Amino acid sequence: MLTKRIIPCLDVKDGRTVKGVNFVQLRDAGDAVELASRYAEEGADELVLLDITATDEKRKTLGDLVRKVAAAINIPFTVGGGISGIDDVRMILENGADKVSVNSAAVRDHKLIDALAREFGSQCVVVAVDTRRTAQGNRVYLNGGKVATELETIDWIKETEQRGAGEILLTSMDHDGTKNGFDVDFLKEVSSSIRIPVIASGGAGTMDHFADAFLRSGVDAALAASIFHFGEIKIRALKEYLYKQGIQIRL
Repeated sequence: MLTKRIIPCLDVKDGRTVKGVNFVQLRDAGDAVELASRYAEEGADELVLLDITATDEKRKTLGDLVRKVAAAINIPFTVGGGISGIDDVRMILENGADKVSVNSAAVRDHKLIDALAREFGSQCVVVAVDTRRTAQGNRVYLNGGKVATELETIDWIKETEQRGAGEILLTSMDHDGTKNGFDVDFLKEVSSSIRIPVIASGGAGTMDHFADAFLRSGVDAALAASIFHFGEIKIRALKEYLYKQGIQIRL
C-alpha cells in the first residue's frame, strides 16, 4: 500500500504567502522561501506553491520565486498559477519544480492537458479543480474561484484523467479556510470514480480531519495551508498521530 502524503500549500500573492477563507479575506502568512524550508525540515512529503492571482492578473508565475523555493527544499515541489502552455511549464521545471498544476487554462482549452502529458509525462501534470456546491450540483470555478462555469466537477475530473492528468488537486471552496473538516463525502465520490491519485484540499482544522479524510474518502494526500503557516498543527506531530491511527504514513 502506498503511504499517504501530507502537503503544505503556499498560496502566493505579490511574492508573499497569504491565506483566506472561502478564497477571500486574504491575510499575510509569511515569507514563502522560509516557510518552504521549514516544512521540508518538519517532514512534509511534498510542497505546493500556487500563484493565486497570476491568472486573474493575466501574468506568468514568478520564476525567480520558484527557483529560490526549489533551492531551499529537498522534497517534490509542484507549482501552479498562470500556466497556459508548454513554454510556461518548461520554464517552471527549469527553475526547479518537479510538477506543475494547471487549472483555468486547462478548462478553457481541454487539449492543454493532452499536450502537457505528451511533452512532459503524466507524472508531471497535476490538474487543480476548485469546486463549489450549487443548486445544480458541484461545479468547477476558475480564476482563483472568481469565475463560475457550467462544468460538472466529476465529469471534468474524469475527462482530465482520460486526457493524461497524473493527479487531481481538489479544493472544496465551501470548506476552504473554514477549519471545519474536508468535504469527505464528495472526496470519496471523486476518488472512487478515477484511478489517479487525489489530493484533498479545503477545510483542515484538526488532526482528526486528516485521519477522517484518509480513512473515509480514499484520497492519497491531504493538503493544508493556514494551520501549518500559523503553527496550529506541526507536521511531524500530525504524521505521528496518523501513524497511531493505523494510517500508512512516512515518518
